[in-house]
Amino acid sequence: MRVVGLTGGIGSGKTTVAGFFKELGIPVYIADVEAKALMNTDMEVKAAVKALFGEESYKDGQADRKYIASQVFGDRDKLSRLNGIIHPAVARHFEAWKHRQEAPYVIYEAAILFETGGYKKCTYNILVTAPFNIRIERLKQRDNSTLEEIEARMNHQWSDEAKAKLADFTIENIALSETREQVRQLHETLLKSA
Repeated sequence: MRVVGLTGGIGSGKTTVAGFFKELGIPVYIADVEAKALMNTDMEVKAAVKALFGEESYKDGQADRKYIASQVFGDRDKLSRLNGIIHPAVARHFEAWKHRQEAPYVIYEAAILFETGGYKKCTYNILVTAPFNIRIERLKQRDNSTLEEIEARMNHQWSDEAKAKLADFTIENIALSETREQVRQLHETLLKSA
């Protein structure tokens, strides 16, 4: 099964692009969504997170993501240790999911695909980009975030220029109709390369 990595900076529109691949019948695995789910359903993950952050990291059996975020914010060691719990669990879950799919390829969408080295496990990698001002506006509308909060989150990710060096394909996501057409054309290219 061929795996096509999909990534992009915050606010670039990765989820929108992933949705267009879904419309074409391609299975999409969204790593961030699955990671959040695994924090609540995987007993090993829950135990490891509680060992790292204490019992207060869960309320009524669900991860208290605000509390956990407050613990890792500005603490690279704790963030690294949390990632050391979550990333292997997501990798195992993805492998099992991938083997259940029947498609010419699957999309693996991850915000920090290049930063973690996850791109090396993919046959091809797609980078979704959008101009900085458009990304800022999208995030302000989506998350009700301030400019300072958005820029702080952006600073934890690589620049588009750094990511572009590792990407096989780039989709510029400005107008939805044009983005959908770029996805359709790329889908045809990926089918031909099978």
